[in-house]
Amino acid sequence: MNSKSYIKKVSANIKLLRKEKGLTQVELAAACNFEKQNMQRIESGKTAPTLKTLLKIADALDVDIQDIVISNRD
Repeated sequence: MNSKSYIKKVSANIKLLRKEKGLTQVELAAACNFEKQNMQRIESGKTAPTLKTLLKIADALDVDIQDIVISNRD
């Protein structure tokens, strides 16, 4: 899997987990102390989140980071 495909997969996992938790992008962004636009870019795969960002998102979603970076949802 190339890096663009991997970023898209991570982005899709974040969006799916957010929806499973019943959160809007605005709510998740606020929980991570991000601007909504930053969360939009992450979820759309337009920006590659750093490890620190992924940890913040995992914490806000109350999941392990591996739930974001490794998908068992295929």
